[in-house]
Amino acid sequence: MFEPVIAPSGTLLGLLQRGRGDGTLHALTAPRADALAALNHCVLSDPRHDWQVENRSLYYARLYLDLHGGLDEIERHLFAPEDVLDTCESRTGLALAVLGHLASYGRRDALELLRRYAASGTNWAWALDELALRDDDAGLRALAAPVLARFATDAEGEAGLAAAVRDAFEPRPWRLWAEDSREAIAARVRKAGEAGCFDRWQRQLDSSGPRPGWSVAAVFDWAQQGLDRGAALHVPAARCLMAVAGPEDRPEIVEAARGGGDGARCTALRYLADSDDPGALDLIEGAVADGSAAVVEAAVAAFERMRSVAAVERARRWACRPDALGAVAGRVLACRGGTRDSGPVLAALREAVRGEGPDAPTLWTLVDGAGRLGIVSAAPVLRHVYRETASSHLRGRAARALAATDPSFPSGFAVECLWDCEESTREVAARHAETGSARVVEQLRRLAADPAEEAEVQTAVRSRIGPDMPAV
Repeated sequence: MFEPVIAPSGTLLGLLQRGRGDGTLHALTAPRADALAALNHCVLSDPRHDWQVENRSLYYARLYLDLHGGLDEIERHLFAPEDVLDTCESRTGLALAVLGHLASYGRRDALELLRRYAASGTNWAWALDELALRDDDAGLRALAAPVLARFATDAEGEAGLAAAVRDAFEPRPWRLWAEDSREAIAARVRKAGEAGCFDRWQRQLDSSGPRPGWSVAAVFDWAQQGLDRGAALHVPAARCLMAVAGPEDRPEIVEAARGGGDGARCTALRYLADSDDPGALDLIEGAVADGSAAVVEAAVAAFERMRSVAAVERARRWACRPDALGAVAGRVLACRGGTRDSGPVLAALREAVRGEGPDAPTLWTLVDGAGRLGIVSAAPVLRHVYRETASSHLRGRAARALAATDPSFPSGFAVECLWDCEESTREVAARHAETGSARVVEQLRRLAADPAEEAEVQTAVRSRIGPDMPAV
């Protein structure tokens, strides 16, 4: 999957791609044709860097409703020739999820489009999951024949059907079909369901991983074999050591952490760090100094997990280092430091933005730390991250940090956040946004009444709605 191209944050397209509340507010005042063009661009060219965790579908569906947008562009996208050539579910997943929300809002055209795509589209399983939540029994039963026709009746086809039943996110259609009055359909689905259950049980029995009775050396060998195949197994291997290693094995593990092969060294460092071994910090420092890239990465990750007082003290010593330990020290202090550590955390935050930009992975922890420590002087950097990041999750973290550090947040970004694509960000906004304007009050009431809204958001909204709230 290609990285999405994100427009500048000051444009309507850039705002909508990021899922910012200002995107909706600007779209509602822009020329309708321009707003719909930008909206369709987002839905048909998924702008999310991590489409599996970032939310956009409800955000875009609500905007389709507000703009009275048609679905012709989505229909052309779903049934284009590329649907056969590009089978990656990320090509159509966002469009299907948007249709699902529109169907829940009563858009019959969205429901019919989902039914058509479930019957003939490549990403039919996603469409079927959307329908499982919104369609009636009759609509789902009508899809049994076209869905089952996708699978041949030979051994390979039946195996594919069993996998589809086993892996279905929403089981409701398959349960209906297993009870269908057409015996041929019902019998085939029941048989596939039984085969799927057996396959899941068999896969559990076929595990080639660690088993009881393994020695420390065997665990190290397994970790190295994984590394040779390009698989980082040191984390599960370290957990395995927790079960098989005793006090008498510590010298062997320490020696591996000091200079063993990469698989053994990564595993030993993780094990010693998770065990709060008194020698772990020195061994981590040594690994960063002379280890391979894989060892350095494992050592830094092991240190970042440590929660002891000694680890925090060592982070204070390492915070000024210009290497990987210096960078991770800032994150450790952001998570577990005290107010005395505000300076190093702020410095790490500024350096990360300056050196890696507003989407740097390290910012997630540093932004949280700025909010946790209440670093008021971090507000300008946090506002920059909020505006510029393409990650709606990171923007939500910046909003929570601003709520703790920026006195202007309730009358500023909190208002915009009421329209944000992430429910956790809308929840923050619902708790902090000033209710002096009719626009804010109207949106709070809309969120409280919307059946598609998350319960946490509605709880936060209802805690603000009372006799003192101005009338719309």
